[in-house]
Amino acid sequence: MAQTFELEGTLKHVYDVQTFASGFSKREFVVEVPDGKYPQMIKFECVKDKTSMLDGLSVGDAVKVAFDIRGSEYKERFYVNLNAWKLSKADGGGSGGDESGRYNSSLDSQFDNEPDASDDIPF
Repeated sequence: MAQTFELEGTLKHVYDVQTFASGFSKREFVVEVPDGKYPQMIKFECVKDKTSMLDGLSVGDAVKVAFDIRGSEYKERFYVNLNAWKLSKADGGGSGGDESGRYNSSLDSQFDNEPDASDDIPF
């Protein structure tokens, strides 16, 4: 099982979806991460149905990326890909949610309400 990593930064560039003859599709994007004097530009890719994660996000948005590191070898050359599988606005919103950035769930209404003042249970 692959280890999962997370990174927060600013969305700097979003590339168009690339679709190949085999039907495989991918989309790349770049996140800028502060690192002292020299910010780092980190390129991620998302594949197949995950390419739509970037819809609704704009360059300049603060984002949080969950990703796996994938490596391969071809003809004695080694390749590393940062495979993004979750992307959300860093302020708590997320791609794949409604207009407010929240996921729709019947559980949301149960946990979003403030406790009733008449409730004497201390937790």
